[in-house]
Amino acid sequence: MVMDINEIREYLPHRYPFLLVDRVTELALGETIVAYKNVSINEPFFNGHFPHHPIMPGVLVIEALAQACGILGFKTVNKLPADGYVYYLVGSDNVRFKRPVMPGDRLDLRADVVREKRGIWKFACKASVAGEVACEAEIICAERKVA
Repeated sequence: MVMDINEIREYLPHRYPFLLVDRVTELALGETIVAYKNVSINEPFFNGHFPHHPIMPGVLVIEALAQACGILGFKTVNKLPADGYVYYLVGSDNVRFKRPVMPGDRLDLRADVVREKRGIWKFACKASVAGEVACEAEIICAERKVA
């Protein structure tokens, strides 16, 4: 199962400059998602982080992973933001950054479901660049109905 940016926009409420998933290349409902973000020098955060040595902020690497988790959750339960639902990032544990993410990198995102109970999801996540781990984390998301 592959999702292009148009379908991703149906499953994530985020928009520029905060939509951080460009394509989904694999998805097994209730199990795993593999996606990526193409990191461009045109990203607005590179103007200040850091002007002479641009690095993608670690919190945005975590956010990209969380967005991939949200897509997997939405697809698994067959809901959409348009139906009034959102996935909130509610926690991250055991976060480790192993290498910087820089302009020109393709940030590969993988999330595996650890468990789900009453709309609270725990994922084992890994972000990598060219096969080299950039970040590992356990991410917790909560599905909520919003007005």
